[in-house]
Amino acid sequence: MTILVGCSGWSYDDWVGRFYPIGMAQKKDEWFAYYAQFFKTVEINSTFYRPPGDRQVQSWIKKAGAQEGFEYSVKVPQLVTHRALVEGDPEKAIYWATSFEKTCVKPLAEQDLLAGVLFQLSPYFRNEGSAIIMLKGLLEAVSCEKYGYAVEFRHRSWLDESEKEIDPAVLEILRERNVANVLVDGPGSHMSREQTADHAYVRFHGRNYDIWYKGEKEGDHRLDRYDYLYKKEQLEDWVPCIREAELKVSKALVYFNNHARSKSVRNAFLLMDMLSIEHKSKEVQVLDQFTLGEFLGD
Repeated sequence: MTILVGCSGWSYDDWVGRFYPIGMAQKKDEWFAYYAQFFKTVEINSTFYRPPGDRQVQSWIKKAGAQEGFEYSVKVPQLVTHRALVEGDPEKAIYWATSFEKTCVKPLAEQDLLAGVLFQLSPYFRNEGSAIIMLKGLLEAVSCEKYGYAVEFRHRSWLDESEKEIDPAVLEILRERNVANVLVDGPGSHMSREQTADHAYVRFHGRNYDIWYKGEKEGDHRLDRYDYLYKKEQLEDWVPCIREAELKVSKALVYFNNHARSKSVRNAFLLMDMLSIEHKSKEVQVLDQFTLGEFLGD
């Protein structure tokens, strides 16, 4: 059993001076190698916004090729999850998903650099009408038997009557195709524990309930909804959950998406310590130094 813990992305300007040394501020091409000193995996978010070209994929292969045992997880483009599925167009969803598999997933896998492939469903893709049929058809079109696919459900209609677990019929669709049910910690999310594949996928989004749905507040020092630092006691419930997965799967992938001010880095280090995973570590300054006047409202 392998547990890989990492962050959702590594190229963030606000990590400079906190995780990346100040001297690397203008050396973005060196950030990945520095990140890879501390982590063996990363979740690439950029693929969600735009399908990568061959040059980009080859760049990732070259970067990781110099780092022994490093693996990427990639997000399926929003063209699939947030456009085609939401618009009820299964043909387009299949076209974009299979194209992404051919141009990005397969090349990474052929170089032993692929950890997992994430379908992060839109919160507007509800379990109604032909949604289940579309999801089933999409999973049948991609190579679930070859690559570690996982699905993150983001609307409560996919839950069962208890609203604590994914609908059994949906779980069975995943189980039959060896697709992981993503375990999520975040605002409005459920703490599902059901394993449906020989691999597990866990994502931490932070718990900024107030600004997750209603937007940022004036005078709020948080950068965005991902500007959240988990406390140790908040992660303690996840340790037995991940340990339980350890008995059922060959690989567990854990990613922290609370990336603002390098808080994902600090939390990833903390969880690895709690799971007794050996790793290189460093002090990460996650908070800005505010003046007393700011707190007094001057």
